Amino acid sequence: RASRGYGLSPGITREQRADVESLATKALDKLEDDLSGKYYPLGGMSEEDRTKLVDDHFLFKKGDRFLESCGANREWPESRGIYHNDDKTFLVWINEEDQLRIISMQKGADFVEVFTRLARGIKAIEDSIKETADKEFMFSDHLGYIHSCPKNLGTGMRASVHIKLPKLSAKPDFKQICADLKTAT
Repeated sequence: RASRGYGLSPGITREQRADVESLATKALDKLEDDLSGKYYPLGGMSEEDRTKLVDDHFLFKKGDRFLESCGANREWPESRGIYHNDDKTFLVWINEEDQLRIISMQKGADFVEVFTRLARGIKAIEDSIKETADKEFMFSDHLGYIHSCPKNLGTGMRASVHIKLPKLSAKPDFKQICADLKTAT
């Protein structure tokens, strides 16, 4: 999600990025119950926190060559961070590719619970930003929610399913099988 009044990642200024981080962390501080957790700013992060977030596969890194070429990595890692709830099922990346990347995940197959948590989290964050700064997420009646990456236009939602296939992944040609099926490994 991106808040109206700020540039998208290629054009956001240093001051706007800091303002987005401030608005987001104030909103995250207000989350309650199963959404409540802790924010970890990338700048000045302790080695212990960094190691834990890497081990949990939560920590994002400086963007790829495409994000670099469009200017999205400017002033790295300033005004960027990650939030996760206590159960590690709700995460928010601040100022990565988008101003906010809001993630809900869990093991198992309860998609309704994952989606419900995501919808509650998005609404709580948006309501808080609206109340605090009279800002709302960028939205177009024609395009839907506006994001830095055009493939995220519309609902701004992507669904991913991670599965373990121990017998298939043991095959020597597993990576080629996945490439042929256009799946990630």
